Amino acid sequence: MVDNGVVVATQALMPVEVAYALPDQQVILPVLVPVDATVESAIRASGVLDRFADIDLSRQKVGIFSRLVTLNQRLQPRDRIEIYRPLQADPKTARRERAAQKSE
Repeated sequence: MVDNGVVVATQALMPVEVAYALPDQQVILPVLVPVDATVESAIRASGVLDRFADIDLSRQKVGIFSRLVTLNQRLQPRDRIEIYRPLQADPKTARRERAAQKSE
């Protein structure tokens, strides 16, 4: 691209979304990233880490459309990156406890 006689390099961008949910709030942040972007670079570019200080990418799992992936996974246009919170309780244990309470 030429701007006032100066050649300016442009990089192809693609749209993706970064999603994060709390019990009472869900955000889906659209972001444009370079075509060679990774999950981690898109998360950082989205600003979600600034909005939610509790996100720890070294401990939390991430996925694309509910499929677990690594932070260095390359993205495709229109991917939805999801940041998963740790489970508060084991689902099987919680189900057993609820069943036991109903039978009392």
